[in-house]
Amino acid sequence: MILNSRNIKKYIWLLGISCLFLAISCQKVININLNSVSPAIVIVGNINDQLGPYTVTLSQTVNFSDPNTFPPVSGAFITIADNAGTTDTLVQITPGTYHTKKILGVSGRTYYLTVIANGQTYTSSSTMPQAVTFDTLIVVEQPGFRDTNLYPQAQFQDPSSVSNYYRFIETRNDTVQTRIFTIDDQYSNGRYISYTLRSDTALAIGDSVKVEMQCIDQGTYQYFSTFREASGGQTNVTPANPISNITNNALGYFSAHTSRYKAIKVP
Repeated sequence: MILNSRNIKKYIWLLGISCLFLAISCQKVININLNSVSPAIVIVGNINDQLGPYTVTLSQTVNFSDPNTFPPVSGAFITIADNAGTTDTLVQITPGTYHTKKILGVSGRTYYLTVIANGQTYTSSSTMPQAVTFDTLIVVEQPGFRDTNLYPQAQFQDPSSVSNYYRFIETRNDTVQTRIFTIDDQYSNGRYISYTLRSDTALAIGDSVKVEMQCIDQGTYQYFSTFREASGGQTNVTPANPISNITNNALGYFSAHTSRYKAIKVP
């Protein structure tokens, strides 16, 4: 065949159509079963240096297509022991919620959690650090897209003797904010730290703000850091395989930490 300009255009057009049909015929429909993962247990345990009782909650994950509400796990056997010789068997208060009866939270002690639920055993340990003084809570201005925004700022002196890990929880007008705030002193060891809690929305005039400053151990810090990366910083989403400090592939965490509080009203 003589390839003149007209034949060349026709040849290119036929070649393009053939490639299109070839591509369509090679496509394969892949159905992803989002419900194929077996439900997992979610354990959340906290013990601090304030008066108890302390709480452990148990729930279970749901399928991807189901509402993001985790059903509680009842009937579990739970103990918390410390390295001072105390063992406490928790009591179920409401479905999935268990309270301690006698154990005390003391800085420097290590706490051991054991959960037996649904025929499986889960364990964890956490050491409560020494408390760091929460000096001041102020409101600072930071530039926004259009206006200047207001946020709470925690100020405190970081000790230089050990590595420190911190978690902050903001409560605004009696509503706990879902943003995760954690820092360590890798680049600020021994310095005076001013840490701004930049929530999804800025403060407004008249808002009441309370901030809890927790001194946490490395395992708890690692959990919240990886959770923040996986969830975009929100605590009200399905756990996306953060690094848990609980055994047997459980989701969640066990934290022995100190708690210090400051409150302020936005003028």
